[in-house]
Amino acid sequence: MIIQSVNELIGHTPLMQINGYDLPEGTRILAKLEQFNPGGSIKDRLGVNLLNTALKEGRINKETTIIEPTAGNTGIGIGLAAIEYGMPMIFVVPDKFSEEKQVLMRVLGATIINTPTEEGIKGAVEKAKALGKEIENCYLPLQFENPVNPLTYYETLAPEIINDLDGHYPDSFVAGAGSGGTFSGVAQYLKEQSSAVRTVVVEPEGSILGGGEPGPHETEGIGVESFPPFMKKEWVDQVYTISDKDAFYYTRELARRNGLFVGSSSGAAFAAALKEAETLPAGSTIVTIFPDGSERYLSKNIYKETRGDD
Repeated sequence: MIIQSVNELIGHTPLMQINGYDLPEGTRILAKLEQFNPGGSIKDRLGVNLLNTALKEGRINKETTIIEPTAGNTGIGIGLAAIEYGMPMIFVVPDKFSEEKQVLMRVLGATIINTPTEEGIKGAVEKAKALGKEIENCYLPLQFENPVNPLTYYETLAPEIINDLDGHYPDSFVAGAGSGGTFSGVAQYLKEQSSAVRTVVVEPEGSILGGGEPGPHETEGIGVESFPPFMKKEWVDQVYTISDKDAFYYTRELARRNGLFVGSSSGAAFAAALKEAETLPAGSTIVTIFPDGSERYLSKNIYKETRGDD
């Protein structure tokens, strides 16, 4: 197969059955492996769609500076899309996020501006918006409030899951929420097709969806400080709040038992899927999302043994 652009490799990622765990008879946990996108994460889908939509609508041109607050993966996805047009990029990233992701954004040609860790992603959003007022011919996709975000996953990821299941619907869909786009887009699609599908949100401790107070957490890529604007409460059948300890434990175990090198948000999603398996009838099918790989978190000691239940 010969391709003309790396972006042609986005999507159609494998759906893998996770083995090695004691589940009810006939129950399956299947994970969509989004690290097989060319930029290494689920946000490749979003990055290319954000820019292509803005181009089609005439909001940007090849000279437009793209400015985005990001934990890193969306920046990488936007970067892959932007290099085809030679667009300048500025990404605003809280200090706490992994150095590997920042390196990848820089190698794609982006300028990185860091904001204080304690200000969280809200601080990055405020800084990006301030830059948008200073720089001429710029565009802020703003994934946290852009309806293209959930629409991307509604149009791509959700139909892929059903196709992977040969036209059948899962009994439960389990996904982490950061911007909320992945969960919202897929949950909306599934609820429209079959109201019987349970749609379940995963968050770390320090996130507010389950009613807790906002606070720090080490699980990267998920967790919200306020309810995402495009997430409807009727799509949320269950919220599982997963500790950093459990998220990192299952991140290690997925490598040991299944050879999957995934990020801590995937560990959290799998921990939630196991909880979901305990509540559902035997023979259920649970689909979850593993958003990215572990290599971009090695500087954060993602496999450090003391984080687990050893």
